[in-house]
Amino acid sequence: MKKRFLSVAAGILAVSAILAGCGSGAATNETSASGADTQSSAAETKAGESKADSKAGEGALRLVNGKIEIDSQLKKVAEKYKEKTGQEVVIESLGGGVDIQGQLKSYKAADNMPDIFVIGGDGDYANWTDSVADLSDSEFAKNTDFAYKDKASGKVVGFPYAVEGYGITYNADILEKAGIDPETLKNYDAFKAAFEKLDSMKSELGLQAVASVAAESGQMYWSTGNHLFGYYYTGGLDRGDNKYFDMAMKGEFDDQRLSEFADMTALLFKYADPQVLISGTYDDQLALWAQGKTAFITQGNWIDPSLPTYNVTFKAGLLPLAFTKADMTKILADCPSWWCVYKDGKNVDAAKKFLDYLATDPDAQEILVKEAGMISPYKTSTVEPETPLAVSLKKYVDAGNTSSWAWSNMPEGIAQNKLGLIFESFAKGDMTNDQFVTMMKTTIADYVAANKK
Repeated sequence: MKKRFLSVAAGILAVSAILAGCGSGAATNETSASGADTQSSAAETKAGESKADSKAGEGALRLVNGKIEIDSQLKKVAEKYKEKTGQEVVIESLGGGVDIQGQLKSYKAADNMPDIFVIGGDGDYANWTDSVADLSDSEFAKNTDFAYKDKASGKVVGFPYAVEGYGITYNADILEKAGIDPETLKNYDAFKAAFEKLDSMKSELGLQAVASVAAESGQMYWSTGNHLFGYYYTGGLDRGDNKYFDMAMKGEFDDQRLSEFADMTALLFKYADPQVLISGTYDDQLALWAQGKTAFITQGNWIDPSLPTYNVTFKAGLLPLAFTKADMTKILADCPSWWCVYKDGKNVDAAKKFLDYLATDPDAQEILVKEAGMISPYKTSTVEPETPLAVSLKKYVDAGNTSSWAWSNMPEGIAQNKLGLIFESFAKGDMTNDQFVTMMKTTIADYVAANKK
């Protein structure tokens, strides 16, 4: 017991030192989207340069996208648009460990800004308030409730390209074989019982672990510090209710709720594959689940486009990450990010026309919804998703059982510089549940205080 205490204490000191070393400033920003991301070509380019530049013809539009998993689908849409209008659109997708906002800032400094660029919420938008075009009169703005608006003026400045959702994704075939009804997994105790049962049947079910979870902070901070912790902020709440997030931004926390979240996180870590948990990449995490080696994965519907790569034939669905003792039936669903038009660019009008095309053209919506596995945020779209997790998510959306994403409004860089490190340390067993709670509270309070604008 004494050795264990010393080990935990040493771990706490180590993570504290790492956090201190990162500083409280927002040196870099987390990936401004949700999903999987793999290393992009941006990491290989010099500051301010873009590989897209060499591909772009005179007058071509350039779009910087933060969701590399839909890169091929966006390029297909761009080809369709060129066929219809003659306008070339070059897609530049960034992701993985790439600091997207840092890359955009380097483009700005080099006078090489794209015509359309991505923001992930208030933290990112604060960098560009004087650089975005007013999109309020655009056709798309009339047909969605998900556009990003400037808080001061109310003007529409961000184009929503999708609604995404996440929680804990399950292999329905495995649960059926184990005699577990996913509809019963509505609280911590239900998940605990299910995890214990699945763990006892691993050999029979051909499982390597119960869950596929990745907490390595270098590449997976967005999955832990943004997505998982996002459930503490708004999990189970009515849409638009951000009370726990608002409290946190004042350095205040609900101790019982945070303790219950810590318990659920510990449960996920306990039943996760240890190698993927500690050192796995996004691809490692996805492959483990997609190959039928775990029953659960902590990802959302953005993994749909990747499933054919693994020849996935099993049925799958999404569940809320129900970490509370009380039942939780709402899933976190929102726009993963938005696209803004650079107001000082040469192609502002052309960029607006392309965005309207994405929102209103049936061919574009067909690709974005059916092939990219996304749910359209546009009321005029009649295209229904066909990929399994998008279909599952749409049931929550249609029933009004969704909670907002408040985590996207956290101070810039907090997940990448701070929270991801705490989750990794917790996954390694370097701290207890109570110490995790304390570390999260103090770290968030200090970071928010140091980054008030």
